[in-house]
Amino acid sequence: MTGSDILLKSLQQEGVDVVFGYPGGQIIGTYDRLYDYDIKHVLPRHEQGAVHAAEGYARVTGKPGVCIATSGPGATNLVTGIADAYMDSIPLVIITGQVASHLIGSDAFQEADIVGITRPIVKHSYLIKDVKDIAPAVKEAFHIAKSGRPGPVLIDMPKDIQAAKGSFDYPTTIDLQGYQPSYEGHPMQIKKVLHALSEAKRPLMLVGGGVRLGNASQELLKFAEATGIPVSMTFMGQGAFPSGNPLYVGWMGMHGNYASNQASINADYILAIGTRFSDRTTGNFGMFAPNATIAQIDVDPTSIGKNIAVKTPIVGDVKSVLGQFLKYIKEYKRDKHAEDRAKWLADIAKWDKEHPFSYENSNKVIKPQYVIESIYNITKGDAVITTEVGQHQFFAGQFYKFKRPEQFISSGGLGTMGFGLPAAVGAKIGAPDRDVFDISGDGSFMMNVQELATAVQYRLGIKVAILNNQFLGMVRQWQQLFFDKRYSYTCMEVQPDFVKLAEAFGCVGLRAETPAEVMPVLIEAMKVKDRPVVMDFRCVREENVFPIVPPGMGLDKMIFK
Repeated sequence: MTGSDILLKSLQQEGVDVVFGYPGGQIIGTYDRLYDYDIKHVLPRHEQGAVHAAEGYARVTGKPGVCIATSGPGATNLVTGIADAYMDSIPLVIITGQVASHLIGSDAFQEADIVGITRPIVKHSYLIKDVKDIAPAVKEAFHIAKSGRPGPVLIDMPKDIQAAKGSFDYPTTIDLQGYQPSYEGHPMQIKKVLHALSEAKRPLMLVGGGVRLGNASQELLKFAEATGIPVSMTFMGQGAFPSGNPLYVGWMGMHGNYASNQASINADYILAIGTRFSDRTTGNFGMFAPNATIAQIDVDPTSIGKNIAVKTPIVGDVKSVLGQFLKYIKEYKRDKHAEDRAKWLADIAKWDKEHPFSYENSNKVIKPQYVIESIYNITKGDAVITTEVGQHQFFAGQFYKFKRPEQFISSGGLGTMGFGLPAAVGAKIGAPDRDVFDISGDGSFMMNVQELATAVQYRLGIKVAILNNQFLGMVRQWQQLFFDKRYSYTCMEVQPDFVKLAEAFGCVGLRAETPAEVMPVLIEAMKVKDRPVVMDFRCVREENVFPIVPPGMGLDKMIFK
């Protein structure tokens, strides 16, 4: 069979039932064969839309997302999404066409060294030089993408290799020398942490996106309830621990809640689970958790101690390691400092009451926080929420209370504007029975607005809530707070009529201009199941995200208004 057939049959062997891709000259042979395969293909309107949709699919299903593009500009249009997946540890397998082998290096039409271009932002990459290497490359790519710290893997396929003939022999085993991720934590380290937690008077767990990606939420819940230790999240960890649980503290970091940040300052022991201690979580590295001894669990050994000094490292898969913690739970003495622990929980509750996430609502102008709360209420907290990047992203984190790990899909590490709409497309395809909302700003929405056509074509009833303030809101906020209100090129007063634009794409377009219109618009949107709904919420223009920790400062320097 042809190399294209070997590729497609290999994808089927890996259980792939949907791919996101855009055809072109150097991948046309594979697209010709795809015509005869029982693999659903989703055609975006831009390759960046394909890769973000694959991310949304991966984040909601837990399976690697697959995207396909042609050579040259097709491949380079994937780069932002590949970097986004790399930063947020999302498993992807990216397949790109390439010019024929004998033309590589000749500056042929639509040639680009995509392997070289993406080398810093993939876990691994393959340039296929022989048809017999296709099946082993696919087998390895999926294994690498989803094992250890997940991430994107690239397979570059020259046009002649796609057409070459070979036999299909899919590997049943993998032996990758030098790539052997650790899954089990060292028992002595685990017991050491349990003993240290027993001695702690003010312990805290800091939970990151690794718990969500590692499908370890149930183990985390059991461990927290067994130990009685409060749980704070990173921004990307939200949903890994149910927000309604009494041990839930909140979200730590630049726009996190006061209780979480105060807990980090006053804790005497922090167990970090599946987080790399991003600067957006810790603030100034040198000022983080000044009174705490820190232990860290992570499957990626390079993430341990990289940003924050760690006394007790545990390298391993968070699901397996938390299972080991539960196995050795008898080593933990819960009541050793019962009085101090009770005071600790009371202090956290007091901090939360002193400065909860809040805003001054209005019956005259639409506050973005009110829109998020209204979405939460109408969906009963059960929707999958994707976000673009900006103020609306953090309003969503603050005012939508997440119950489950697959609910919150946002671009964290790279902060990619234009992420949310295509991610919502992928999420809806991965979870067709769930309500999917893209919380968007008017600036971000315009970056990948073309993907409305994709959602219409596949009859996806996603909901897009545009918090329209006619500004690049987050940059404007920084200009206001830190640059003397010099609003340099952040005003976006010239925007299309989003209702008419939505209708031109074949979507339902709705608008709310007063607070009284917000809930009726949402009620009307929820009735639509067979096509996208775009809601233009004309929000107050200069609302800010508070609290905020100024850049370069410690978490004790929060600004509340």
